Amino acid sequence: MESITVPPLAEALAAIPEYRAARGKRHGLLPLLLLVCVAMLCGARGQSGIAAWGRDYGQPWLRRLGFTRGYGPSQPTLHRLFAGVAYAAVEAALGAWAERVLARAVPRGLEGVALDGKTLRGSKKRGAADAHLLAALSHRLGVVLGQVAVADKTNEIGAASEFLLTLVLEGRVVTADALLAQRGLARTILDRGGDYLLAVKGNQPGLRGDIELLFGDAALAEAAAVAETVSQHGGRVETRRLAASSALVGYSDWPGLGQVLRLERRVVAKATGAVLREETAYAVTSLPPAEASPAQLLALWRAHWSIENRLHWVRDVTFDEDRAPVWAGTVPQCMAAFRNLAIGLLRTLGATNIAAATRRYAAQPALALAALGLAADFE
Repeated sequence: MESITVPPLAEALAAIPEYRAARGKRHGLLPLLLLVCVAMLCGARGQSGIAAWGRDYGQPWLRRLGFTRGYGPSQPTLHRLFAGVAYAAVEAALGAWAERVLARAVPRGLEGVALDGKTLRGSKKRGAADAHLLAALSHRLGVVLGQVAVADKTNEIGAASEFLLTLVLEGRVVTADALLAQRGLARTILDRGGDYLLAVKGNQPGLRGDIELLFGDAALAEAAAVAETVSQHGGRVETRRLAASSALVGYSDWPGLGQVLRLERRVVAKATGAVLREETAYAVTSLPPAEASPAQLLALWRAHWSIENRLHWVRDVTFDEDRAPVWAGTVPQCMAAFRNLAIGLLRTLGATNIAAATRRYAAQPALALAALGLAADFE
């Protein structure tokens, strides 16, 4: 993991505007937001856990976060915070911070940004509106660059192009699954100075058919450039073989087409050699052969799924998001945004196991404060 000097998070949170009237306000907005971040770094899963952090660690730690009274917020106070703060302002502030993090990282090859959605199942069951979240994740750092709420998965297509307008795409490669393999989305990415690698399935039958015909032609398939990787996981051996061809450039009218890809994946049992799974997948990319080799494209395609493994899975398992009982207004979306922040911050600081990292920070809360750019100075 590369070493990155993390920009102070408190500066980014300070950009979120105060939404409350002065009368009756017990705690400042910035201390409340810092408490949310610190508690989540220490493993708090919801509003009750965040409130408990303030009670359990006590006044000295709360004072370092900027609380001026002798106590922290209650769970109802935190619920009002998540319900009242402007979700768009939260995402803008956290996205700006993530861009600063990425800017401090040394570029290494193709800079991938994974685009994928996740449904807040617990909140959706309770009737929450816009309970599906479409996020953009840096392949390399595991930091969420932005997130937008939509009604459900079927609304991803309509929201994706508008969402991409809020992101920095120049010099980056957007990766997405087949649902988002849409001409309009491809044009938006290109217009923003980026490139794309989009999986292709049955929702684009003409494009899929052209790619299958190309690789079904022995001569054209033989001329394709190839890369292959072999890896072992326990008792399984997995072979991935990617073939890339520019033969459809000039024939297909897909926007900005540079190459078409075929990925053959084969998993066998190490002990017996028995084939456990075989599958073939297809994709398109705007990157021409001169800018992206088959080996780079294979790594980029595989890295796309980091958004499932390094973000969505962690929010479900470590932070128990799918069973979260919140559903009012933008509360679920705001809490998910801060979970994204905690996960991305921990990864930026070198954590590979988020659950273990939260336990470590809970045992050493000074580390959590330092991660936000605050000193644990009790003088």
